[in-house]
Amino acid sequence: MSKFCVIVPAAGKSERFGGEEKKTFAKLDGRPIFLRTLELFIHREDVCQTILAVAPEDMDQMKTQFGANLGFMDIQLVEGGARRCDTVAAALAAMSPKAEFVAVHDAARPCVTPDRIEAVFAAAKKTGAAILACPLTGTLKRVSEQMTVTETVERTSLFEAQTPQAFRKELMLEAYKQLAAAPDEITDDSQLVERLGHPIMVVRSDPTNLKITTKGDMTLAAAILKARPVRAATRLGAFEEAQW
Repeated sequence: MSKFCVIVPAAGKSERFGGEEKKTFAKLDGRPIFLRTLELFIHREDVCQTILAVAPEDMDQMKTQFGANLGFMDIQLVEGGARRCDTVAAALAAMSPKAEFVAVHDAARPCVTPDRIEAVFAAAKKTGAAILACPLTGTLKRVSEQMTVTETVERTSLFEAQTPQAFRKELMLEAYKQLAAAPDEITDDSQLVERLGHPIMVVRSDPTNLKITTKGDMTLAAAILKARPVRAATRLGAFEEAQW
């Protein structure tokens, strides 16, 4: 069975989230978002390593408040960087030699379903590179600095990229070797792989795999999770209630 290293970046500044509490530690229906996300991967037989990358200023709080949980879940903690790509690069440096593939999943996407994870992992094993993406359905307008419409954009064939994104390890490492020559605005890992000229398979997703960005997204994510069939609870150990 091919083995995956799963990288979960959680080093963002949470500027759009608002409030005193960073999104990293915000609770979704009583439980931290990032723990809900990690739980999606830790019990998969094809995952040999799960890495959580957090901001330097959050490291002490993460260890103090959630160290027991992360230890029980066998999560490796690394220090992230200023940009998302720097954070992923730091996690890649800690990747296990056992991993044949690497998958990156946003810490703030706790609503992805197991079947979509399975689909994107399978596509990556087949093609070397695969991402989840959702077709755009709204009418798209290009807008000027003066907030006037300059163009209606044809939406046919336009998709919004999501995570997880999964790649053959060698392909990902080669892509990140080119990071210094890449544009400053690298918003997902597939952009770097695209620059190598490698085809990327798109696995169709939908808007329920949302990325929590604002406080309003918390309400929507909670509704999505509550609408799904209840699965048997997975215990994280004796520290669960104490740490939450």
